[in-house]
Amino acid sequence: MALKEHGVEKFGRLIDQNIAQGRYLSELIVSEQRLELVVPTNINIVCFRYRPENEMEEEALKALNIEIMLQLQEAGIAALSDTTVQGVHCLRVAICNHRTRRDDLDLLVKEVVRLGDQILRGS
Repeated sequence: MALKEHGVEKFGRLIDQNIAQGRYLSELIVSEQRLELVVPTNINIVCFRYRPENEMEEEALKALNIEIMLQLQEAGIAALSDTTVQGVHCLRVAICNHRTRRDDLDLLVKEVVRLGDQILRGS
C-alpha cells in the first residue's frame, strides 16, 4: 500500500538516504579511537564494537558490548542488535527509519563511548 501511495522513486530515495547514513555512521566510528568498525559498510547496516585502548579478552569485550547495547535499548536511545561477523562479536545498526537524522547517529556514537567508558570505570 505504501509503495503504491508514495511511488518507487520516493522509496528509492529513502533507501539511498539510509545507505548514506550508514556510510556516515561508519566514518564516525572510524574517527573514534575506542570504536572499531568490524566490516566495511556497503549498505544501511553497520557492524562495530566498543573496543577500549587496553587489551581485553574477546569474551570480556563481548560482555561489555552486550551491556552497552542493553543500556542503549533501556534508555530508549537506540534499538541495536548484536551479531557475530567472521568470529567477532559486534553491535549491529540497521538504519531503516526515514526519520533517522545525522544527529541521531552522532548521539549513538557519543552514547556508546560514554557507556563503554562508564561501564569500564564501574560506575
